[in-house]
Amino acid sequence: MKVFLSGFGNVGQGFMETTVIKKDLITKLVGEEVTFAGVVDSTTYYADPREVCSFCALGNKASTGKVGHSARGGKSVIDIMSECEFDVLIETGPTNVDDGGEGLANIRWALEHGKDVITVNKGPLALDFANLRKLAEEHGCILRYEGSVGGAMPIINLCNDSLAGVRIKSIQGIFNGTCNYVLSRMDSGLPLEQALKEAQQLGYAETDPTYDIEGYDTASKVVILANSVFGRDVTFKDVSVCGISSVTEEAVAMAAEENMVIRLIGEVSNTKLEVSPRLIPKGHPLSLSGTLNTALIETDFSGPITVTGRGAGRKETASAILSDLIAIARQRKSA
Repeated sequence: MKVFLSGFGNVGQGFMETTVIKKDLITKLVGEEVTFAGVVDSTTYYADPREVCSFCALGNKASTGKVGHSARGGKSVIDIMSECEFDVLIETGPTNVDDGGEGLANIRWALEHGKDVITVNKGPLALDFANLRKLAEEHGCILRYEGSVGGAMPIINLCNDSLAGVRIKSIQGIFNGTCNYVLSRMDSGLPLEQALKEAQQLGYAETDPTYDIEGYDTASKVVILANSVFGRDVTFKDVSVCGISSVTEEAVAMAAEENMVIRLIGEVSNTKLEVSPRLIPKGHPLSLSGTLNTALIETDFSGPITVTGRGAGRKETASAILSDLIAIARQRKSA
């Protein structure tokens, strides 16, 4: 199985490292060796008609900050993909919720050319899910995206596979570790600005944290869940979004007096698409502190089911990509 890897940041590198560390197990589970036909970062690329050397790609990135010696110049990822023979595109590029960015174009091209796709890039799924799923069906491709919501926290496959026999009534969750860390620190008396600065120093928040703090990241994940689990046809613009920038120390203190905490909750059902700070009783599954993600799944027959895990991270998200890759291999073999 030949893979083309678009994006070589933390997640892309983490996935390649995983294929090296778990090579024998992956070969056994996939049924054949997984190799890389090409790898692209923001400025360079590394492609080989035989096989990209994972050690070389990782070594190049560590020593020079670039995956390869070939500058992209004016070449798009599509230009480079068109020169390679591969089976699966893994798209880990930066999220763009305005127009989907290069990631959306890459996924469309791959599906149109009969390539299976795994993506953790939320933008394309939040903006064009229905069309991407239609493209996959029309061209006999498989589109998977477990790592796009909750990182290592298994939720999409849990809902669609393990809970296939029940009706899911709603999903409420903490889907952004940055916001949860900030709100958790505010529980200790820190003002939002100081808690955010601490999160940035620890690497939990970006230099520009707007995408997280204003709730846009959570909203993207709510859309993906709405479309993939509830079968809805919605986009990012359909979500009612309110982030945590307006949460004050006074509000947090008042919540504590009532034995409650404030958490940024994303909720999705057949009728609801909402992201907002909410009062949560202490001890409730959604009162979780720290950077973990958690989801409370309400079902008709199975009752409430709670799943918790690391919502981001190099190795954690790589594990979700790997689970999708193994699932594609098994589906192809059983077809």
